[in-house]
Amino acid sequence: MDALERSKRYIEIISIIMQEEGMTKDADLASVVGVERSIIPKVRTGKQYASIELIVKTYAAYPKINTDYILTGRGSMFNQEQGTSENKKNVQNEAKPLNDGITMLVPLVNQYAYAGYLVGYQDNTYLDSLPTIPFTADHEARGNYVAFEVKGDSMNDGTEESYLEGDKLFCREIPQHLWADSKLHIRKWDFVIVHEEGILVKRIINHDVENHTITVHSLNDFYPDKVIDLAEVRQIFNVVEMQRPKRR
Repeated sequence: MDALERSKRYIEIISIIMQEEGMTKDADLASVVGVERSIIPKVRTGKQYASIELIVKTYAAYPKINTDYILTGRGSMFNQEQGTSENKKNVQNEAKPLNDGITMLVPLVNQYAYAGYLVGYQDNTYLDSLPTIPFTADHEARGNYVAFEVKGDSMNDGTEESYLEGDKLFCREIPQHLWADSKLHIRKWDFVIVHEEGILVKRIINHDVENHTITVHSLNDFYPDKVIDLAEVRQIFNVVEMQRPKRR
């Protein structure tokens, strides 16, 4: 029943999008979203349900979609809509598993919310006000997950390893005692660092446990390496996965 209701809400939203975009064929939307031409007609006719993958791909093409609404029926259809006070009160935006136990709704900190997150990252009321996006883990997901939207070009060197402005990074928080008392696994991950002066997406090229510092590196050579005192760091996250909006 949940999958059926989810599909109905998905159809409701894509119908509005297609009207706004002047699309007359489901194939036009399928092309933008990046799925096979037959999938959306099958969802419309009830031959198959709207999968999490389809919802994620549609969100990547149209970030204004409120995926929490599609998946749970809560809140407004689109993120720019404020909804009623009752709807906002009922939305819980912490990361939480869905029915399959692997796909989660993860709070999204977009690039315009960076300053607010620095103040409110420990405030449950603030965290509950954030939009959510679905994240599908390839294993049982444990811990605190947050998605951050990339801001700026410091991690863009033109290679496949780049993070582009607007990319969404699904991140798992590293408990503070693990980076305060022992070395980070800096060769395995890139990191989001919540520093008292801003949110940074970086590589860490050195972790000096004795002196409580990390050296961060940008892929873009224009930005020099920087040594950061861990006393100035509020949170550190592993970048687990990236979602990139469709670009021409």
